[in-house]
Amino acid sequence: MIKTTVKIDGMSCGMCESHVNDTIRNHFPVKKVNSSYKKGIAEILSEEGVSEEKLKEALDPTGYRVLSVSNEEYKKKGLFGF
Repeated sequence: MIKTTVKIDGMSCGMCESHVNDTIRNHFPVKKVNSSYKKGIAEILSEEGVSEEKLKEALDPTGYRVLSVSNEEYKKKGLFGF
């Protein structure tokens, strides 16, 4: 599982978070996506990493700008995440 963190410019409210989440879900095979306009990021969990170019292609038409993308291995934490 890969965790992709995307810095996004242009989000200013909860509805912006929903637009970003919906756009990402519609363009990529993700397990989970969560955005925060306060932090200016979206976090994506998927089987494979998501490329910066493809994220820009998906989000640019919506008015949000991708500033940076980082991928890292994701390990589940918590009670059952041995």
